[in-house]
Amino acid sequence: MRALDAWLAAVYGFLYLPIAVLMVLSFNKSGMPTAWGGFSLEWYGALAANAKITGAAWNSIIVAVWSTAISTVIGTLLALGVERARPSAPRDALLFAPMIIPDIVLAIALLSFFTLIKFTLGLHSIVIAHVVFNIAFVTAVVRARLRSYDWSLNEASRDLGASAFTTFRRITLPLIGPSVAAAALLAFTLSIDEFIIAYFTAGAGQASTTLPMQIYAMIRFGVTPEINAMASVVMVVSFVMIFTAQRLNRGRIPGA
Repeated sequence: MRALDAWLAAVYGFLYLPIAVLMVLSFNKSGMPTAWGGFSLEWYGALAANAKITGAAWNSIIVAVWSTAISTVIGTLLALGVERARPSAPRDALLFAPMIIPDIVLAIALLSFFTLIKFTLGLHSIVIAHVVFNIAFVTAVVRARLRSYDWSLNEASRDLGASAFTTFRRITLPLIGPSVAAAALLAFTLSIDEFIIAYFTAGAGQASTTLPMQIYAMIRFGVTPEINAMASVVMVVSFVMIFTAQRLNRGRIPGA
């Protein structure tokens, strides 16, 4: 067991030590990205005062909120429909394909489609692109809960005279609500962090630049403590969202 614990610690160290170093250097007073010069919150202040960064962050929030809302509604309804239908391996493969298709392939496909239909690119095109891959994740999380759902409750509700909508609102939704919330948080996190698809489907100019795109534009000129601070904020937000989603869905997804 000691050898296994040591191996586990080594793996976690390999995964998270670089992130820990980045977060520590975000408090570095020195202007050098790696040479420690003392503790300071200077770079977080500079981050908040940078109009390009705050604008890009606001764009990311807009995209994440809209894509999460749309994909959560569609994904939940899709999960309900698929779970009640006859099992089909090809259908499931098509449903979850966006989860395993490389981002670069999906990005090129979406850009080609938008160009083909002469669709103007901007924040709205990024929202649509994020909805495409978020639907699969939402559906997977909600379906995991529906696997143990007692459908006889719906039948009893309908037998007592409730409409399909009332049954969904009063019976189904409250029971699967934690999973829907977890799926929404996961979709929001994925949308906030996503870069490749946003880069390909964004319009020209700062008006459609998301936070990961802004980070990429800044890092091309070198890593600075300001970039470390921005990356730390994104990492903390992502961890909080994923942890919250896991807590909401604990016991409903195998391994959670």
